[in-house]
Amino acid sequence: MKSNTNRRKFIKKGAIMAAGMAAMSFRSIKALPGSQADFPVRLGGPVPGEFSDPADWAAAVKKLGYSAAYCPLQPGAPEDLIRAYRAEARRKNIIIAEVGVWNNMLHDDEKTRKENLEKNMEALHLADRIGAVCCVNISGARGEIWDGPYPGNYAKDTFDLIVENIRSIIDQVKPVNTFYTLEPMPYMLPDSPDSYLDLIKAIDRKQFAAHLDPVNMISSPQRYFNNAAFLKECFRKLGPYLKSIHAKDIIILPRLTVHLEERRPGLGALDYSVFLGEAVKFRDLPFMMEHLETQDEYLLAAGYIRNIGEKNGIRFVE
Repeated sequence: MKSNTNRRKFIKKGAIMAAGMAAMSFRSIKALPGSQADFPVRLGGPVPGEFSDPADWAAAVKKLGYSAAYCPLQPGAPEDLIRAYRAEARRKNIIIAEVGVWNNMLHDDEKTRKENLEKNMEALHLADRIGAVCCVNISGARGEIWDGPYPGNYAKDTFDLIVENIRSIIDQVKPVNTFYTLEPMPYMLPDSPDSYLDLIKAIDRKQFAAHLDPVNMISSPQRYFNNAAFLKECFRKLGPYLKSIHAKDIIILPRLTVHLEERRPGLGALDYSVFLGEAVKFRDLPFMMEHLETQDEYLLAAGYIRNIGEKNGIRFVE
């Protein structure tokens, strides 16, 4: 997860975040520990272009070889258009992976915090109506930068406020067809599978689930060099709650202090054989690429992921 600036930059270049539809059976993604289940991977990513016709959008998603996509609409879209995209996604076997919010629910200014919470409710409402698997945001930061590292991010009252925020969002929207999730981050909660489980237990809402971005949690040399084991830990602990995945890569650079940077899949050290091998244990779990600057980069990333999958006997939904 990067800053709003980077996301908006991609959108301004003409990339509309694409979407898909999940049937009700997709809502109960369950782990199959120790089994030999092999569900096809639903690969997805942004779809460049602007679409007024859901059929044109669905054709563009399929042309890229995707079976999962980001939501093509924003909160406030007309009801008939939402229904049209939902229906077209169902017809073309496309899953809408997620509706992203990307604001600070822990903002120091109470008025701004309430406005940000309202935007989360609007996004969750859209996700529920359009049939997205989840609505996702980060928990927020206790400082000027909405996704920045601050000591207050780990305070006890911050944990309590995160719980209060998410309970309020879910209780007011009362979603039926989707889930609210938090994207893990390297320096705010949740930042590990265990801290995610702590939040799930404390929030105690059926419609609160998990969003997996393992690269965001690889914040030390230990996790970096042992990322295969860390990936397995993520799926083992969070598997029953997982609704969507962000697929990126990461590299450590030789500096005097620890310096980790995000990379395109295939240009880092993340063990994609393990990553995909764990993902196939779950039915219809969106595997979403993000943060790349050009469509050519997305094509290269998709090619790498498919190549690793094919080498390991993994199928992809077409």
